[in-house]
Amino acid sequence: MEIEIYADVICPWCYIGKRRLDAALANYAGEVTVHYRPFQLDPSPVPEPLPLVEALAAKFGGPERARQMVDHVTQVAASDGLQLDYGRAVIANTFDAHRLVSYASDHGRSAEMVEALYQAHFTQGVDVGSREALATIAGGIGLDAADARRFLDSDERVADIAAQLAAAQGLGITSVPTFVLAGKYAVSGAQETQTLLAALTEVEQREAAAHSH
Repeated sequence: MEIEIYADVICPWCYIGKRRLDAALANYAGEVTVHYRPFQLDPSPVPEPLPLVEALAAKFGGPERARQMVDHVTQVAASDGLQLDYGRAVIANTFDAHRLVSYASDHGRSAEMVEALYQAHFTQGVDVGSREALATIAGGIGLDAADARRFLDSDERVADIAAQLAAAQGLGITSVPTFVLAGKYAVSGAQETQTLLAALTEVEQREAAAHSH
């Protein structure tokens, strides 16, 4: 079964959703191929990597509201074994990060790259909008950092990622994470592991029934 994950690497619910899907897949016997699809929560340019908490306060109506949101998602993440350090996180445009995931997929390392990007953003305070930082992250998972930097400085995959981002909008995906199972069943949001497991099983049965007629 093909699973497409539409997500953004600066989206905490996407990080939680990936962790829950990983847990569901660990308990799922079927054959699965996972594809990471790009989505940008905010495509606008980021001139400088400001603290994320400040940006949230400006966007959602003040520091108190931002703190409530951050505390809530941090608690949820912790229950799934993820440590989020919002005190260190900085805002970033993720277009190049999505290009880097595509680059890593050529080397069979997309899942590791996505995980490394989440960790960089949410726990290490790394600016995932910086090509220098992205090349270092690539090196950290065993890819050639210099080649990754060369790739990022070129225009390779720029049109491709732009087209994929447009395609996600064309499919009507407005919030992430969105999991698309077998090309046609969409599961939206960071669902609980058991819910994802049930969805996998149900889609598998539906697909089997469809192919048996």
